Amino acid sequence: MEYIAGVDIGNSSTEVALVRNDDGYEFVATSLFRTTGLKGTVKNVPGVVNALERAAEKVEISVDDIDRILLNEAAPVIGDVAMETITETVITESTMIGHDPSTPGGAGLGTGTVVDITADCDTITDETSVIVVVPSAVDFADAAAIINEWLESGTDIQGAIVQKDDAVLINNRIDREIPIVDEVSKIEEVPRGQPAAVEVASKGSGQTIDQLSNPYGLATLFDLSAEETQKIIPVSRALVGNKSAVVIKTPAGDVEERTIPAGSVTVISQHGNSVSIDIDRGADEIMAQVEDLWPIADIQGERGSNIGGMLSRAREQMGEVTGQELSEINIRDIMAVDTLVPQAVEGSVASEHSMETAVGLAAMVKTSELPMQQIADEVENRLGTTVHIQGIEANMAVLGSLTTPGTDVPFAILDMGGGSTDAAYINPDNEISSIHLAGAGDMVTMLIASELGLDDWELAEGLKKHPVAKVETLFSIRHEDGTVTFLDEAVDSETFGRIVLLRDDDDMEPVSIDESVEKVRRTRRQAKERVFVANAKRALRQTSPTESVRYHSFVVMVGRSALDFEIPEMISDALAEYGIVCGRGNIRSTTGPRNAVATGLCLSYVGDQTSLDGTVPDGLAKSVGVAELASDTHP
Repeated sequence: MEYIAGVDIGNSSTEVALVRNDDGYEFVATSLFRTTGLKGTVKNVPGVVNALERAAEKVEISVDDIDRILLNEAAPVIGDVAMETITETVITESTMIGHDPSTPGGAGLGTGTVVDITADCDTITDETSVIVVVPSAVDFADAAAIINEWLESGTDIQGAIVQKDDAVLINNRIDREIPIVDEVSKIEEVPRGQPAAVEVASKGSGQTIDQLSNPYGLATLFDLSAEETQKIIPVSRALVGNKSAVVIKTPAGDVEERTIPAGSVTVISQHGNSVSIDIDRGADEIMAQVEDLWPIADIQGERGSNIGGMLSRAREQMGEVTGQELSEINIRDIMAVDTLVPQAVEGSVASEHSMETAVGLAAMVKTSELPMQQIADEVENRLGTTVHIQGIEANMAVLGSLTTPGTDVPFAILDMGGGSTDAAYINPDNEISSIHLAGAGDMVTMLIASELGLDDWELAEGLKKHPVAKVETLFSIRHEDGTVTFLDEAVDSETFGRIVLLRDDDDMEPVSIDESVEKVRRTRRQAKERVFVANAKRALRQTSPTESVRYHSFVVMVGRSALDFEIPEMISDALAEYGIVCGRGNIRSTTGPRNAVATGLCLSYVGDQTSLDGTVPDGLAKSVGVAELASDTHP
């Protein structure tokens, strides 16, 4: 009896397909384990061994009983992601609070000089309008009493800035309605003696502020010049949609102007042509140049800029794990996506952010496949089993995908993982063209995290993988599509009124995010469309002999991201206009879109194929008793 294992080392996971030869070949087990280390390096060995042990355990044999291990030819690839801001928040003569508490007090617009509430009222002239500052040391009742005393003495109080959550309490106790903004934590940084404006939208009207969110409104209130008005634009933009806000004009130089260049990238084609593109030209311009110069020999970033640092880090990381000189390491592809990110505002005193235009970037760094032999030698030494590098990854994926019912040559595959989107096309003559593109699941996670202002990567991953809902009552939840589910049992009290992740096991996990269900869904779907749908079209164009998506008739989606609850449908819908039959793969009718490469490795060996002939050995198009892979989870 002979056992043969195909091992696919991917960017995120390592998959195994196990074949037994007992008077005939049959697949008997599959397994999945998280890839250890960078794909294509000797650090992958522990993950390979663990995946093999899992497969062997399922058929009740020892890993030592495996007679031959087949590895895919996988060149090390690093998919790095970063966010490069196009617009800079630069404020030279204004300090913005812009805090939007859930319960501001009063309503209207007030302008005046900032004065501490503990100051002597007699020092304020009758002609001076004031904005009072109430630190946490002053009780709300005392603050209201002082404001009433000042109003009675003739002081023109136009508004208030409060440190604690006391706006409503103060407003209910004063004799005149004024706009009050509260929950300003760094109130000691509010500059006294400077002109300020406070605005609170009317309650119950559903409206937002309109003067402080308008650059010309700010220019009117503070008597700004055209040049000053241009510099105040980031302030007004950051306040759009707020129910309340404060803007304080400070002396020139109080807030230092600081700009960081967005940088540029230089794309060099394999034909020797090159072009430099400024990041602030936007993602469409960057990707258009990448397409025009394809295939890419290298991509370089401008020194002294953030994009230059990102690309340099990717090269250095590859050099560290492979031991190669940096001059031998090239960046073969980038993907750029336009997005919005919250950026801290210079001069803010309440940790305010402005939504800035940015470009999300993913880079793919590739080197030779030399380290694969080192992996094979290390696995062979550790297990005492013959290890062979069986075939090119794209070829093996095509062969494995041929076991999906309803497929036949010619067709294309999309292998969508965490670090890259790969594609391959096999023509009627069994010739294969393949491509590896930057941008996949990790980039989607980055876009979700940045656009929703999340610091928690795991939370962003959860929002990517699962739909969300709002717990409206103890016995009902409202889904993303507006439908309501009534529950037989009451939800946990900690989930009441909160957004929850709906995981596969029907578990409702509350998430700490101050956004609506609609905003989360829209952000998630837009991120997936801008990465996966765009990359799918790009990959199919590059693998088409006519450089047209329309050339393809059949497309099979495989890989980790093909398991996503909405990505395959989004890609299928996008390709439907081209008349393309597109869907998830179902490798060997049992494992879904997983295990294509590992299956292909085994089929190639069993069929004794030194070159792919586009056929599957008899009896192996379907597996026997293999349905375990779908239940495997990452450790």
